[in-house]
Amino acid sequence: MLNVQPKLPEPPVQTSHDWLGTPLGSYLVERELAYFDAAVGDLFGYHALQVGLPQVDLLRASRMTLRARAAPLAPADVRCEHTALPVASGAVDLVVLPHVLEFSLNPHQILREVERVLIPDGHLLISGLNPWSLWGIRRTLTRSAIDFPWQGEYISLLRLKDWLALLGFEVIAGRMACYAPPVTQQKWLRRCAFMEAAGNRWWPFAGGVYFLQAIKRVHGMRVITPRWHERARARPALAVVPRRVAAAEARVATDQRAADGDAAVAARSTCR
Repeated sequence: MLNVQPKLPEPPVQTSHDWLGTPLGSYLVERELAYFDAAVGDLFGYHALQVGLPQVDLLRASRMTLRARAAPLAPADVRCEHTALPVASGAVDLVVLPHVLEFSLNPHQILREVERVLIPDGHLLISGLNPWSLWGIRRTLTRSAIDFPWQGEYISLLRLKDWLALLGFEVIAGRMACYAPPVTQQKWLRRCAFMEAAGNRWWPFAGGVYFLQAIKRVHGMRVITPRWHERARARPALAVVPRRVAAAEARVATDQRAADGDAAVAARSTCR
């Protein structure tokens, strides 16, 4: 008789929505809201778009007229894929990209779409998980995990800057946050709160999350063609001489010629 062991149910996969409700997820959201509130409040324009992470309104402090969140699932305002934004080219003044690139199979296409929809000199704000941090070490140790956020492919800061430079973006600002270790209990997060100030001063490159602010640069061009049909410049017209002045000058010239003639006759008589 076969002894069949009952198959244990697999633990549910923790999604981004579930993870954001945990103490560690709340710690991350708090740091990100503090950065984005300060960053978007100083940017002006008409249209702002948040791509990804629709559970958190990162544009709440923006003063732009139209603000929307785009993501494949609810509660997004625009339901779409990150790699194909239903937005006209050159129509958006600000794009916020929170934790989208490290969880996408084609991050290059997402950046190309962002570059397409931004206006010239439009702003791009990116947040990503730093692989060279305590968060990156935990991801390496739990590489087989399928829970958010440890299943992502973390992108280094230097690599992301290279991608942005190839697309014509200029990075103008950046910073890091979340220096506390990625522990799951609230009490340990409170005990490690001192690491935020200390990390920003002593090891600023090792934050769990990095932020980048970039501007889309478009270089202008002016075509200079040869002047094949250049018109000849008009010669300046001579001033009109009044009649009285002309008559007086004529009399002076006649008298001068007569005097010259008399002098010549007198010279010939003297010679004889």
